[in-house]
Amino acid sequence: MDGASLPLAVSATRSVERRERRVLVRRVRFLARLGLAWHGIEAAVAIIAGVVAGSIALIGFGADSLVESLAGITVLWRFAESRSASEQAERRAQQVIGASFYAIAAYITVEAVRTLAGGGHPEVSWVGIGLAAVTLVTMPALAAAKARVGEKLHSSATKSEGRQNLLCAYLSGALLVGLGANALFGWWWADPATAFVIAAVAADEGRKAWAGEACDDCC
Repeated sequence: MDGASLPLAVSATRSVERRERRVLVRRVRFLARLGLAWHGIEAAVAIIAGVVAGSIALIGFGADSLVESLAGITVLWRFAESRSASEQAERRAQQVIGASFYAIAAYITVEAVRTLAGGGHPEVSWVGIGLAAVTLVTMPALAAAKARVGEKLHSSATKSEGRQNLLCAYLSGALLVGLGANALFGWWWADPATAFVIAAVAADEGRKAWAGEACDDCC
């Protein structure tokens, strides 16, 4: 390749990279909006079902969905046109998502302690069981999609939000166990007991997100 054609080749390569990045950014926005829509429905169903059944776990699950919506809004903010290549915006997004993880962990822990201490016996909620089962199936796929795009964009914020979706799946699994054990065996304490495990996972994810550890070479 002669000296005259080299700048053209470099310019063409950069043009392709910019187009690929725009496609990936659009994909991130789509996935964030999809997650927001689902979490809105999830929160409404869980909170209403929780109030009807007197289930702190279901209400907490709905509150978790609202907190997770914050992560989706944060990613949309981070990948607005004016900030799509901003390292400062990336760092702020990481910190907001990390804080939301800590909020989830704190809320779950407090509610689990209150439930165990109060000895409240929630009614059986088949709506809650169905919601937990659907979430358990759908959230890992959404989390994996966000992880792939986040890796390509080198975006810790996007990968952190994907991990939050995966945490939602873990939480729905714990909720399913707790609600199922209460429905089948009357083990009301199973739900708050498993919630402590989820809270520990959330706290660890909050630490990683705050430190920007979602990928090794993120911006």
